[in-house]
Amino acid sequence: MEKIWLKHYDPGVPATIDYPRVALQQLLEESARRFPKQTAIIFPGAFDDEYLMSYRDLAEKSNRLANALIDLGVKKGDRVALLLPNCPQFVISYYAVLKAGGIVVATNPLYSPREIEFQLNDCGAETMILISLFYKTVMGLKERTNLKNVVVTNIKEYLPPQSRKMFTLLMERQEGHRVRIPKVKNIHKFQDLLRRFDPTPPAVAVDPEDVAMFQYTGGTTGLSKAAVATHFNVLANVFQMRAWGEPLGLEEGKEVILGVMPLFHVYGMVVVMHFSVLGGAAMVLLPRWETEQVLKAINRYKPAFFPGVPTMYVALNSHPKVSEYDLRSIKLCNSGAAPLPLEVQQTFAELTGAKLSEGYGLREAPTATHANPVIGMRKTGSIGVPLPDVEAKIMDAETGEKELPLGEVGELVIRAPQVMKGYWNRPEETEMALRKGWLYTGDLAKMDEDGFFSIVDRKKEMIIASGFNVYPRDVEEVLYEHPKVKEAVCYGVPDPYRGQTVKVCIVLKEGESLTPDEITEFCQPRLARYKVPKLVEFRDALPKTLIGKVLRRVLVEEEEAKLKEANKDQVEK
Repeated sequence: MEKIWLKHYDPGVPATIDYPRVALQQLLEESARRFPKQTAIIFPGAFDDEYLMSYRDLAEKSNRLANALIDLGVKKGDRVALLLPNCPQFVISYYAVLKAGGIVVATNPLYSPREIEFQLNDCGAETMILISLFYKTVMGLKERTNLKNVVVTNIKEYLPPQSRKMFTLLMERQEGHRVRIPKVKNIHKFQDLLRRFDPTPPAVAVDPEDVAMFQYTGGTTGLSKAAVATHFNVLANVFQMRAWGEPLGLEEGKEVILGVMPLFHVYGMVVVMHFSVLGGAAMVLLPRWETEQVLKAINRYKPAFFPGVPTMYVALNSHPKVSEYDLRSIKLCNSGAAPLPLEVQQTFAELTGAKLSEGYGLREAPTATHANPVIGMRKTGSIGVPLPDVEAKIMDAETGEKELPLGEVGELVIRAPQVMKGYWNRPEETEMALRKGWLYTGDLAKMDEDGFFSIVDRKKEMIIASGFNVYPRDVEEVLYEHPKVKEAVCYGVPDPYRGQTVKVCIVLKEGESLTPDEITEFCQPRLARYKVPKLVEFRDALPKTLIGKVLRRVLVEEEEAKLKEANKDQVEK
């Protein structure tokens, strides 16, 4: 197929890359060799102090833990679950699992006990590394899983001294981090294992085609399933992202990257952690999103690269004190995981001077496949063009067998070195997603004459109202133009006459007020009649995942529950 998008690559970005045939942990070993004293991790405290870890120290700690895991019985191909926020322990543990020959299963810390139990049983993990905050939860479900070994760490273990002291006095017990770890055979303290085992690299042979990680879907589309990625899948994407950023003049061993994207999510895992390790960059790890803390971190550590999601940029744009912080160090912000509204993009660019461009990726191709050029032509509202070695086309959404011409909307399909092997223990779903070497993404998109792609919406989220197709993003883009709207989401609700009706939920900016009629009047001249919201609801907040992705499914389920209750009342009457 003709890659018409190549003519829009930035100078120096290759059409294809000669990838090293090594396992992921070799990236860490190489950076530890080249930049032994360079800071790998910055873990800020609450008092303008920080804990620093060098690349040499990170490599040695991961070796120690890898040897400990092997001693605990972890064998090549075993799944090891991580239940950790962004902290040094996550990075140490991730590379330790790989060095032991294991497969990383990163678990969302916001999961309910039921969801954690499902994931542990689905992947069959026998070992879990977790933060003390979740110790009681995991121990409560341990007997219903295959877990044999639990390794426990405390978030304060890598806090700087003053912050650690204050955390111990004021927050540890109150927030539930302080737990008593019994001296029993299968419960282990993280730091005890690091002290007991040798920093020599373990002698486990790991091939690039071996599985590196399971990445579970985030719960926005029903039953969670694991995308299976090899070392080479992930490594290829890291090299693609590095090549894409080269026009910015990134300097190996000198860059700082803001790591507020959760590392348990494939986006943060690849674009923050592995990207930093490949280039010997320092990653500033923040355990959770707190807008003012993020502003302080940017002001203090001067990151050049800030991967994020739209809700993060909305929060920064809207913060009343944003002008008090220096955000000019940021060269590039890549926005993924959800559509980036035009208004948000423009406001952030004006505020910071950074290039904020929309990209695209998914767990099944960890993680990015498309991005806008960083210095060349960028198209607002577009996810950009395919990365090096990525092929993409638009197929008809009904059968997936007919390639569509430029400008027509269909399903985005991808063929690339980062595409997963399949879904764990889901042969039928694997067969649906992977067809003749192509990944069917489930996203509706179109390609223009320059090879730039635009996501229209998810196939499952398209609204069919009176026979007309309504794409939620079209409606949301208009709502974000309203000066009083902070956040908005559009979805379809059942309607006995139209089939579905367009509804929107809106969060207003602080101190603002609007009526449903005012929203309707605002939309009428900007949208086709059938796209104008028929139902408008104002909320204080929208349900979201930890990375800020709006849980549209939760809103739909609320509507279905209301309808069910209404029908029940009608029957009883």
